[in-house]
Amino acid sequence: MNKLIIIFGVSGSGKSCIGKKLSNDLNIKFIEADNFHSISNINKMKRNISLDDNDREEWLISLNHELKKELNKDIVIACSALKEIYRMKLINGLNANFFWFCLKGDFELINQRLKKRNNHFFKSELLKSQFDILEYPKYANFIDIAKSPEKIVETIKLKILK
Repeated sequence: MNKLIIIFGVSGSGKSCIGKKLSNDLNIKFIEADNFHSISNINKMKRNISLDDNDREEWLISLNHELKKELNKDIVIACSALKEIYRMKLINGLNANFFWFCLKGDFELINQRLKKRNNHFFKSELLKSQFDILEYPKYANFIDIAKSPEKIVETIKLKILK
C-alpha cells in the first residue's frame, strides 16, 4: 500500500518548504494544496477575508480527486487541513498508509514569517483566523517548527521509514 504523507498546519508554518524537501529527499510526488484554490478563494484571501467551510469545500474536493488520481504512488501533500472535517474530506475514499504531521509553532513566530513572505496571497492579518479554527488531532505527529527544515525533514523520515 502506498504512503500518503500529509504535512499540515496554519499558513506560514513551513508546509511547502518541508513538503518539497521531503518529497525531494524521498524522490516521491509532491502536491501543493495552495495550487488548487479557486480564483475566488485566492481573491478573498488577498482582500484579507478568511475562508469559511463553504469556501474550502470545492478546494478539498479538488484535492481529494487529485489524490485519487495519483494514489498509485507515494505522495507528500502540503495542506492546511485545519479542522478534522477538512482532513476527512481530504482523504475520503482513499486507501493508503496515512502519515499525519502537524507543523506547530507559536503565533508570534509564524506571524513574523508571514510578514517576511512575498508573493503569496495569504497575509499575516488572516493568521489569527486560522489559529481560531485549528483542531489538533490525537493521531498526528507534532513537529516543532522552531527546528531547522533539515531537522524537521529528518524527524519525519525517521517516523515514516521505520
